[in-house]
Amino acid sequence: MALDPLTLGAVQLRDLLASGALSAEAVTAACLKRIAQTEPQLHAWAYLDPEYALAQARALDAWRKKGASIGPLHGVPVGIKDIIDTARMPTEYGSPITKGRVPDKDAQLVARLRAAGAVIIGKTVTTEFAFMQPSASRNPHDPGHSPGGSSSGSAVAVASGQVPLAVGTQTGGSVIRPASYCGTVGFKPTYGLIGRTGVLAQSPFLDTVGVFARSVEDAALLAEVLAGHDPQDAASAPGPVPRLSKAAAEAPPLPPLLAVLRLPGAEPVMTAALDELAAALGDSAHPVDLPPGFAGAAAIRMQINQAEMAKCLFPYERRGRAFLSDEIREAIDAGNQIRARDYIAALDWRPVLNAAVDELLSRCDAILCAAAPGPAPPISENHTGSSAMNGIWTLCGTPAITLPLMADETGLPLGVQLVGRRGEDARLLRVAHWLSNHMARTPETTERETA
Repeated sequence: MALDPLTLGAVQLRDLLASGALSAEAVTAACLKRIAQTEPQLHAWAYLDPEYALAQARALDAWRKKGASIGPLHGVPVGIKDIIDTARMPTEYGSPITKGRVPDKDAQLVARLRAAGAVIIGKTVTTEFAFMQPSASRNPHDPGHSPGGSSSGSAVAVASGQVPLAVGTQTGGSVIRPASYCGTVGFKPTYGLIGRTGVLAQSPFLDTVGVFARSVEDAALLAEVLAGHDPQDAASAPGPVPRLSKAAAEAPPLPPLLAVLRLPGAEPVMTAALDELAAALGDSAHPVDLPPGFAGAAAIRMQINQAEMAKCLFPYERRGRAFLSDEIREAIDAGNQIRARDYIAALDWRPVLNAAVDELLSRCDAILCAAAPGPAPPISENHTGSSAMNGIWTLCGTPAITLPLMADETGLPLGVQLVGRRGEDARLLRVAHWLSNHMARTPETTERETA
């Protein structure tokens, strides 16, 4: 019986491609066929060149047949968010101001993907300059609902089975929230773990590269390939790459202890689902309160975001302010009004908040909380959802991961979020792997039925 590449995760594909049981061309062709079938409804792609994608795959197949050494993603198709530079492929930032922009050099992370043998299948849709104006992408569970933002196309492409892996970015909640809405795993690693050279800068103090996948193990595989020192990124520090794949495949020595945190702003359906999940975990979960100092964290993050947007997006504003959305113009205008002393004072909050997180995590293995306020909002509401569940962790720079463990009564996903200590990405992935497996053995807790 022939293998169907679309039913396989990235780790399975990696192994089958390495052994020759599958060809990169067959896997890429299957993804392209799926895209052709679903793209008219979902709009996940900003740029796609099927012939170029197949040419990459054929070259990789020829390389393996020579007996040459292959990389950890040999032949695995990956989607790239359209704010990440790709040589000789458009990178347009979701804006008419940069329509037709074609970089002559890959972003550092794209170069890492090519070196690992990945097939760069195309560019996924982003919201305008990775901010809040909704994109054309649609939720694969119900096209009448938002996929979230700003990494909308990457979440949709993975959730709909178009590709096994995709890369996104997060400045507020742009990986964790769309993963929750679309029902995928979304992993935002520790700030600085993945280099950002060649990635649009919206807010350098906050911008973080993240990944989308179908499982914790798949997300770890991609994140480990992308991780490593980027000499041109001030947030990136020299050091060994953490063994994320190994950790994500291991069982913890003891059942993890999770601190259940109920963040303000969650909708009743999400709160009820989280309560049900905590009850199913029994002694492995205990409630905690939001640490002191976090009450103003969302406002602090937005202040930093707006001040840095005003600086980073100024060249595009100068070229065509009239072509910017109201959301972008309002954020830039607000950023221009922030005093230097207030911006610098806001930056000082990261170590203060992390000290509180570290104290909480000294008594448990990870924080368990909602990944989004609730299910994906209807398209008619014309917004990508709130980052209230995510922005505080982006401000801290801590690793976070969405797990698609729950759903509402209509079938729309409700993601749960795990948060770990800065620099302990491997430990967080191991806990996430445990939680995914644990809940897979208790199916009655994976869907919230409401009256």
